[in-house]
Amino acid sequence: MTKERIVIIGGGVSAMTAALYLTEQDDWQQYRSITVYQQGWRLGGKGASGRNAKHGQRIEEHGLHVWFGAYVNSFRAIETVYNKLQRSENCALSTWQQALKPHSFVALEEHIDADWQTWPIDFPLLPGNPAQGSLDITAWDFVKMTLAWLKKWIADIQSKASNANKSTQLKTKKSRDKSLLRHLQQQLEDLVDDTEEAWQQFGKDIEQQAHEISSTPSLLITKLNHFVHGQKTLSPQGDEKKDGLVIWYVVRKLKRWLNSEIRDLLDDNSELRRVYICADLAIAMLVGLVKDKVYRDGFGVINKYDFRQWLKRNGANEQYSVNSAPVRGFYDLVFAYPKGDFSKPNVEAGVAALAMLRITLCYRGGVMWKMQAGMGDVIFAPIYELLKKRGVNFEFFYQLQNLTPSINAHGEHTVNTIELQQQIALKSTQEYQPLVDVKNLPCWPSEPLYAQINPEQAALLQQNHINLESFWSDWPAKYQAYYNKPLPSKVLKVNEDFDKVILGVSVASLEHVCPELLELDSLFSAQAKQVKTVATQAAQLWLNKTDQQLGWEYIPTSEEGPILSGFSEPFDTWAAMSNLIDKEQWPQSSPPANIAYFCSAFPCDEYPPRSDHEFVVNAKAQVKENLKSMLENNMQPLWPLAYSHTEFDWSVLYGDERAENSRLDEQYWRVNVDPSERYVLSVAGSSKYRLATNATIFTNLFITGDWIKTGVNAGCVEAAVMAGMQTSRAICGFPQEISGENAFEAGSN
Repeated sequence: MTKERIVIIGGGVSAMTAALYLTEQDDWQQYRSITVYQQGWRLGGKGASGRNAKHGQRIEEHGLHVWFGAYVNSFRAIETVYNKLQRSENCALSTWQQALKPHSFVALEEHIDADWQTWPIDFPLLPGNPAQGSLDITAWDFVKMTLAWLKKWIADIQSKASNANKSTQLKTKKSRDKSLLRHLQQQLEDLVDDTEEAWQQFGKDIEQQAHEISSTPSLLITKLNHFVHGQKTLSPQGDEKKDGLVIWYVVRKLKRWLNSEIRDLLDDNSELRRVYICADLAIAMLVGLVKDKVYRDGFGVINKYDFRQWLKRNGANEQYSVNSAPVRGFYDLVFAYPKGDFSKPNVEAGVAALAMLRITLCYRGGVMWKMQAGMGDVIFAPIYELLKKRGVNFEFFYQLQNLTPSINAHGEHTVNTIELQQQIALKSTQEYQPLVDVKNLPCWPSEPLYAQINPEQAALLQQNHINLESFWSDWPAKYQAYYNKPLPSKVLKVNEDFDKVILGVSVASLEHVCPELLELDSLFSAQAKQVKTVATQAAQLWLNKTDQQLGWEYIPTSEEGPILSGFSEPFDTWAAMSNLIDKEQWPQSSPPANIAYFCSAFPCDEYPPRSDHEFVVNAKAQVKENLKSMLENNMQPLWPLAYSHTEFDWSVLYGDERAENSRLDEQYWRVNVDPSERYVLSVAGSSKYRLATNATIFTNLFITGDWIKTGVNAGCVEAAVMAGMQTSRAICGFPQEISGENAFEAGSN
């Protein structure tokens, strides 16, 4: 039997997930060989992290990486990696349960009357392993689950309304509306035997055709919860149209009550305002899920709208809810600001609604899970170790230059050649060993291991501060000038060196690495143009004070530090990451007391040609200025004790005791502007351009990444894992199941 030769370009989440599942069969090497080509010295793509040996082996990330407890496919993949790798107990993170820990405490920032107010949310820990969860939950299931939460919120609001001497009585007089309540009451007669006095009176009013029917908000939402659990509710076999109108009428009735009795209490009562926002958003989403028939046609039917536009369209209160902290926090989460323009947020309604519902209603363990080291250490090092153990080949320091097309003997379009640039020569013929040990944990370094590189080239790289991962690197020019010849190239040919190619680069790279393919495939070209990306910025601070010593006031019973969003630009998100200190290697006598991560979108209208080597230098300098500005002007509401009057106390930063004023220089910041690093967006109307892994016209090409068509269609680990699983399945038939992959499709709900 002839082995199938598979080449994987890139070492991000999707590419490595594909490699993981392609090698799951014990005898996989009888059927295929796999070689991974990776630019630079490490795997990880946007999720790469490195250990800086010059600064306490500190972790340096591309940004803030947390997993959600609803990342079912991601947890299945990483559980597989750790279970199959069987690390020694002496390893600092030998199991996935040690590598990822549940996190419950989230904070959102509200800007009220020119002041920032913190909305702390301590999500409950739920039983179960996220890997054993499911995303195959229908829109109708989400309707039921959302109504259950709405019942809780309405009861809370009704109690507060009574205490404020507000009316809690609802009257229904119009004949059409009374007919809907009659339908509700008749359906419930078959479902529940209810002896509640208020409900009995409700039934009598209907039977006697009273002039008006009395009820309360809690009564209606309670009975609506019973109603939606009926087997025939919203079923084609029942009265689908009338069932939908009942749901629509009741939640709209509740909405009118909230507006008439509750709105004037909101400005002076933050607790009530927050419950109101939750209820108002839930009502708007319920109205939209029913009115737009998402329960029947899938979440994709509303992707033509921006999420905020869709909320307004379905009656959400613009003043309090549409621009509320939970909504702004979600836009911040997915960097939903094309070109980094914070005045023009944009994310598909179906993508956003589905993601928010999954995050809050489908999680197991913690709503979030924090990695207990860098993402490179926790995710990509064990994946690399397992794949190497299984026999996958890795070729580091190879940068993709171009894919060329051809037509095979069967008249099919194929990828003909893979053109690679060899970035460096190794010191010996032995393969590159990419990992370093930090406190009994295999890790990726923050720069190449120069001792393994040709000494002359290693010196040249260091003298010129070359970044081998940068699109705008001037390394080819420096090499040409020094050696009087171009960097070496390697050309792989179809049927000689490879049979199939998995393209694991990001969508913004396509125009640079496969322009000839895009010219031939109009759908592939449309995807490259319409699936947008945005630059991001990130910073990490090592601190001499704990969160409490900085003045942070909200400490949950778990004593977790916050993951906070919805804050002011230039950095709208902060995460307290003191849990990482013991995984770094600081002096025992004087380690930092705390670590803070920050991130946000980075404003950038245009990207210059790769010959503009100063572009990244200038962009990174801007991030430093943004970080300095944030500390000087923005953080006092969160860290009041880090300021003397209004002046930031620079001694709060961990660093050289002799140089308080320059401690900022010892921190870490970066800008992610490279085509391979930019964050994939889900702007309104873009999902329809996403292709499945094998949907280009090139029969031996498999595209993969969080930019292809999945059951998430957003930039995140879960989408990337689903894409990699889809790629493996298209090649070898495994895995058969990808949880939640059809959520946007008609008939999947």
